[in-house]
Amino acid sequence: MKKQVLLLMAGAWGVLGITGCIKEPLNNMTASESRIYITNRDSTADFTAYSTFSIVDSVTVIDNNNFAGKQITATDAAFIDAVRNEMQARGYAEVNKDANPDLGINISRIYNTYTGVMTYPNYWGMYDRFYDPFYWGYGGYPYYFPPLYSYYQVTEGALSIDILDLKDAPATQRIKGLWQGLIRGSGIFSQDAGAQVKALFDQSAYLGVNQ
Repeated sequence: MKKQVLLLMAGAWGVLGITGCIKEPLNNMTASESRIYITNRDSTADFTAYSTFSIVDSVTVIDNNNFAGKQITATDAAFIDAVRNEMQARGYAEVNKDANPDLGINISRIYNTYTGVMTYPNYWGMYDRFYDPFYWGYGGYPYYFPPLYSYYQVTEGALSIDILDLKDAPATQRIKGLWQGLIRGSGIFSQDAGAQVKALFDQSAYLGVNQ
């Protein structure tokens, strides 16, 4: 598989124009600027050999590597429509899934939750520096606290778009992945579905009937 990565900040593969001069760019990025767009493809695939596609009518939800069902929220529908529009703009014709399409398209929402722990051993040491034990009537007593542990949980979301080879499936007896687009970052599922899908397709110029 050939991998391309397009970062919205300066990176090895490309830049989507963050302009201006700021002291702390990471602290001032918008949700759209934080996103990373990654595409993978089968380098042996000839995408001009396919002419029709069918796309799912709901989105698969994957939570910590477990199947969590199918859903169709307003945002899910927006992503499905955006992928449909991009495929049609590249010359592919949409057909029903029962009409033997050349390509099948799956869309997934992926969630991974991470748990961590932080300690604050130095925080308690400040008591001896800033607080007077005489106030409590125990002059000369040092302050003591056991270690403080703070637990936190972070959930990371991503959107995956997969284009599958259905044309050759009867001959090979397998459904081969031809292309995958992955979006990671902030606010993926809240806005700009069309712009996000377009960013993936823009870095995949080889996708098209007449390329």
